[in-house]
Formats: sequence, C-alpha cells, structure tokens
Amino acid sequence: MPIPSITVNGATVPLEGTAPHTTALDWLRENGLVGAKEGCAEGECGACSVLVARPGTSTPTRWTALNACLLPVLALDGQEVVTAEGLGTPADLHPVQHEMAVRGGSQCGYCTPGFVCSMAAEFYRPDRAVAAPVEVVATTEDEDRSPEHGPNGFDLHALSGNLCRCTGYRPIRDAAYALGTPADGDPLATRQAEPAPAPARTAVPGFVRPATLAEALQVLAGQPDAVVVAGSTDHGVEVNLRGLRAPHVVAVDRLPELRGVSVADDVVEIGAAVTLSEVAQRLDGAVPLLDLLLPQFASVLIRNGATLGGNLGTGSPIGDTAPGLLALDASLVLVSAAGEREVPLADYFTGYRRSVRTAGELIRAVRIPQPQPGLVGFAKIAKRRFDDISSVAVAFGLDVEDGVVTRARIGLGGVAATPIRALATEEALVGRPWPDVAAAAEVLATEGTPLDDHRASAAYRRAMLRQALLKFAASEVPA
Repeated sequence: MPIPSITVNGATVPLEGTAPHTTALDWLRENGLVGAKEGCAEGECGACSVLVARPGTSTPTRWTALNACLLPVLALDGQEVVTAEGLGTPADLHPVQHEMAVRGGSQCGYCTPGFVCSMAAEFYRPDRAVAAPVEVVATTEDEDRSPEHGPNGFDLHALSGNLCRCTGYRPIRDAAYALGTPADGDPLATRQAEPAPAPARTAVPGFVRPATLAEALQVLAGQPDAVVVAGSTDHGVEVNLRGLRAPHVVAVDRLPELRGVSVADDVVEIGAAVTLSEVAQRLDGAVPLLDLLLPQFASVLIRNGATLGGNLGTGSPIGDTAPGLLALDASLVLVSAAGEREVPLADYFTGYRRSVRTAGELIRAVRIPQPQPGLVGFAKIAKRRFDDISSVAVAFGLDVEDGVVTRARIGLGGVAATPIRALATEEALVGRPWPDVAAAAEVLATEGTPLDDHRASAAYRRAMLRQALLKFAASEVPA
C-alpha cells in the first residue's frame, strides 16, 4: 500500500505516521503553513479555509473552498490543496490578495487568509460572468442589482461561512466586487482544464478509504463500531470540541457508487456522498424544493463538504435536509454486505439520533418520487440569516387542483426528538380550499413536542409553525 501523501501548493508531502484524528488545519500549521487559523474549530468562522481540487460540473476541476479544521488530513490523501501562501507572495500578490490589500479588507488580518481562499474559489468559478467593467464598483446599493451579487458576477454567498471579527465587511465586499477574470496563463485557472485527482485508496491504522462500495461494506461488516465520514462536517466537530477519537474511521466521500445523480420520469436519485453544493449544481433546478432549502443550509464552505447521506445518517432532529425530503415523500436506499433495501424516510427515524439503519449498513442514495408536488416551500427560523442551526424548519409539498388541496406532505425539524411529518395538518389541509389555511395553521401549531432551549422556547416554536403555513399560503397562490 503506498504511503499516504498530499500535494500542497505544488509540493507533494508524505502523511506517514499521521494520527487518524489529525485535522488538515493542524497538519498544515505543524508543517509551517500558518496562514490558515483556528477560530471556532466547528466550521462557522472560515478562518481555516483552503482550496481543494475537486471534480467540476462545467470544467474537469473546480477549486473548492473547504474548512480545514473539520477534515481529517488523511481524507486528503492523493489530493491537491492550495493555501493562502500558495496563492501569491508579498512580491507577487494574487489578484484576490491585491484587492484585499488596497481596499483595506485585511483589518486585523486573523481571518484574512480564510477570506482570501473563499474569495479565490469564487474568483475561479467557471460560470462567473462579468456583467460590467470591474472598475465600476458601487459603494451604495444599486436598484438594478442584488446587493449580494457584484457587477463582476461575484456572489457574496461564497463568503457566507467566513466571519470577520473586525466587522470589516464593507471593504471585503469592495475587494470582491473589484475582481476581474483570471489572466491568461493563470496557473490555477489553467489547472481547472485538467481532471481532478482520482480518489486514493487509503489504509492506515484507524483510517480507511476503500476504493469500492463492496470493499467499504466488507470493512464495515468486520468493524461494526467504525465511524463513517464523508464531508466530516459533523464528525470534525466531535473530534475538535469533544475530543472524540474513533477506533476506526471509514471515509466514503469518493466512492463512485455513492456519487451518482440521475433524473428520470419516475424518480430522482441522489447519491449519499454527493456534496450539497454538487447536488444544487448537478440537479440544476430539477427539484425546486431543494433549490429553496439548500441556500439556507449552513454556508457554502459547509455545503462544499456536507452530504445528504451524512446529514440524514446523524439522525439529528435539526438536520435541515430531512424536513424537505419528508415533504417530497423521499426514501433511502440502504445497503450492506447482505444486500440492499429501500426505506421511506418517514419510517427511517426511530428516536433521538437513532434510525432503522443497522451496524454495517450505509445510506447509498436518496430517492425522490416523480412527479413532485406542485406547490413547495421551505421556512427556516434561526437567529442568523445564514450559517446557523434551525430553531424550527418547515417544508411544504402540496398539490392543488381547481382551488382544492388534493395532497399534502409537511416535514418538520426542531420540534421533536426526530424530524417528523405533520400528519394531522396534512389531513386538515386535504379537501380544503386553497389558500384557506387558518384552521390548518392552528393544527400545525400543535404538532410535535417542542422544548424550551437556548435557541427558542416551545411557545415560540409553536408560533413559528403556525406562521410558516400562513406565510406559505399567502405567497403561493396557484394561477
């Protein structure tokens, strides 16, 4: 078995002797690349972000920003990484670094390398279109464009996972909106025309990346206590903040059998290891409810690593994808060495962070039946607009014919020990005129068993359930 290695800023470095729980951030800093910082150790601040060469949709490779504090460095075996140090030098700044410097975007500088890497990922986004000369950077909000999209096509949501403690967002935004397009011969832009590195088969004590699904299932059958990771956006927090040291970690993020996306007349199937960013890109509007949900899921940095399989596999009652998939009547394909089975998502959760998935069993894919509901909506109530955990999440999937609700599916998160269907509300809606939902909204306020905690009171959660349906009805009136 080859010695694990990682290519950082063009140099290949062996990972021999690296402990399985060592994060990419700690490894980088131990090897002298101290630009990336630890700010939160849970993927909320972006001070640790780096660029990783990942498969693209419109180009063979796409530079993808990821939180180095969450990834086990062994998960980057065989991969290419670029840090802030690799983008430019003091004598030859990268365009992103130059704009941050001349526009005062660095502030104290602690968060700057992370911002630079996230901005560079957006700078190299293949479909970023410059709509106006980059010299014309508005300093006030223009009526003709979104305040979150610049005239150079820069999407500020690319920085949603980066926190500036100096509140220097205005000059950072100005720097982002001043960026042009990569110059001819830009090495990172040129690199995107070549394929991304193939997944490496990794096997060291305590950490395995199998090459095939069959191999992964064989490993899990022999190690039922193994922790399965994909983007490690949940596991990484446990490692950093709770000191978790799993005896066995099995990485499944690059298994080809878990990376497919298909849209057919009868079903949409999404592989469990497709990242949420890739789900949005590859579905390209084929599932409208997910188009509403995914932009509200954490941040771009998290979505670049997080997967549907991971979000559902944790069994969390506040995982945002579960309510949406419940409203779509989705099912999960579970696979083990003994075979494959399909389980409705509504029957998957059995208790707090528990499910019908058995030891040695993986989520292979999510299936969404076609046709999808005619009216869909998603409401996430949290303390921040982005990059926050839901106090309440509500997803709607309704069919309305001749002004009457003929079918209703409502998924709820944050109001019970598991994500749940609002069955009583669904029954109250079917056969009723739309959008006459006042009575059903009162029923929705009684669903679940919400608790008082640091995010919200039970009374607030019930009020938000009621309000979510009223707001959805007011905004979704069939033509």
